[in-house]
Amino acid sequence: MNRINLIALGVRDMKVSVLFYRDGLGFSTSETAESPSIVFFNNAGTKLELYPLELLVKDINEENPPEVRNGFTGITLAYNAKSKEEVDEVIQRAERAGGKIEKKPQHVFWGGYSGYFSDPDGYMWEVAYSEHWKFDDQDMLIIE
Repeated sequence: MNRINLIALGVRDMKVSVLFYRDGLGFSTSETAESPSIVFFNNAGTKLELYPLELLVKDINEENPPEVRNGFTGITLAYNAKSKEEVDEVIQRAERAGGKIEKKPQHVFWGGYSGYFSDPDGYMWEVAYSEHWKFDDQDMLIIE
């Protein structure tokens, strides 16, 4: 097992989340409904899925669903940019779409440039750049 095909985010308001990811951030999908029951976004190497949170916890265990907690869960998602300007652009786009800036882009201890935003459900996204990064033909970050 050495790949991730799908990342599912349980969302509280499908309409708000679809508008944020599809219309605000520009994630690609063939879904045109304003509030679909489920949506998949196409990305290089993976798909991002939005699924109603109350159904997701039941899918995990209908008889004893996991507790839904607010706040940071210890998981972040990342977008690796190809320039500092792209980091700034993505962070600004997320804010215009309704995201919350958690950390303004800045030079960071590991030598790169990074900022964080959260989506309408509080999922944390890091947007980062390093002059040392390389990308493959499918825009996947090469980490050796």
